[in-house]
Amino acid sequence: MTTDLALEYIPRRMRELGYGDQYLLRFAHLVLQPNEVRSIDGSDQFFILVEEPVNIRVESDMGIFDMNASNTNEMIYEHQGQITVTNQFEIPNSVRFIQVIPKNDKKD
Repeated sequence: MTTDLALEYIPRRMRELGYGDQYLLRFAHLVLQPNEVRSIDGSDQFFILVEEPVNIRVESDMGIFDMNASNTNEMIYEHQGQITVTNQFEIPNSVRFIQVIPKNDKKD
């Protein structure tokens, strides 16, 4: 997903979930060391991949994004809950997200 597409998608998704325009955006560019595994607490927020990272695995309660995986038939760009990001490369690598943080409870 491109940054432009994500920025178009996010307002629709947040309205769909009942948040309206009550959310903050943060660009998150994670740099991981060789073979590093990083855990992110993504509960009550969303992480939207804005690129197709190479040799990076992103796994969450919503699914997996891993271009090297042969046992999945769908790549998930939206992640929430406990998120695990793994650098599957022998050199430093990076992945970019847009982090969507709801400001308060859902609107009725």
